[in-house]
Amino acid sequence: MAILVTGGAGYIGSHVARALRRSGYEVLLYDDLSNGFRRLVRGFELVEGDVADEKKLLPILARVDAVMHFAAHAYVGESVDNPRKYFQNNVLGALSLLHSVLDSRVRRFVFSSTCAVYGIPGKTLIDEETPREPVNPYGASKLFLEYALDAYSRSYGLRSVILRYFNAAGADESGEIGELHNPETHLVPLALLATAAHFPALQVYGSDYPTPDGTCVRDYIHVSDLAEAHVLALQYLERGGDQKPGPSLAINLGTGRGHSVLEVIQAAESATGRPVRRTMGPRRPGDPPTLVADPAKAQRVLGWTAKRNLADIVSSAWTWKEKNQADSGVS
Repeated sequence: MAILVTGGAGYIGSHVARALRRSGYEVLLYDDLSNGFRRLVRGFELVEGDVADEKKLLPILARVDAVMHFAAHAYVGESVDNPRKYFQNNVLGALSLLHSVLDSRVRRFVFSSTCAVYGIPGKTLIDEETPREPVNPYGASKLFLEYALDAYSRSYGLRSVILRYFNAAGADESGEIGELHNPETHLVPLALLATAAHFPALQVYGSDYPTPDGTCVRDYIHVSDLAEAHVLALQYLERGGDQKPGPSLAINLGTGRGHSVLEVIQAAESATGRPVRRTMGPRRPGDPPTLVADPAKAQRVLGWTAKRNLADIVSSAWTWKEKNQADSGVS
């Protein structure tokens, strides 16, 4: 069975590609390399192209049996400053991809969504029935495609699974691939970089939240656990799950346990044996004190639970950084 992975040269897409290959699938990657990195896809067939390029996509879709879609811009702050960029790619580009899929024989689709669709929920343990009220263009752009998938599942038989990630982090245990963003905005790699004198200190936003240590609490999920969930989502569709016309299946991916910013810093210090240089600043507007997934549906429907903990996340990220010192500043 052949799978098309759009955005396959990105952080999560490249990890999912390896998980698919380990599970016996043929994998074809599609990426315009605007956010992806060629070095993350060594050993895979890569087609360079835009998801809105129907002429390029249609012959590729004729070669595959399912699509996993990761090709999206994903910086919350940037989406506020430049919403046009996000709606152009994450909405219009993704819709064009969906229409190309509908014009092909492919009817299995796994979508990389986000907990940002929930906005600032009124509860800390978030299940899939939590109201979707995004507070930034990034979350809104992802929610738009969720709505499209619901409609297309009902009307056209496009069977789909929507996976809403919480805080993906870590690296493949092999150390061959890991987190690469330019610019880097994620806590774990920034904390690791801040252990080196020639990188900036980590900026911590807020120390007076109503949490045990005053810093924000988030649900950190190892990228390899995340990748394995995508394989299970695909196998769910292969087994005939969600066969009747109706809304697409939406599932949260998280551990069900939160860790504070200071706990992540402590884990980085344990992994590296060095202090994380940091400065404490005021809260960022819109940052909820606590965001943690309720992962019960993933367990019930997919048979998936996260296997790796925070120490595993940070140690794997540190192994990746040590093996790739030349790129540890993200190049």
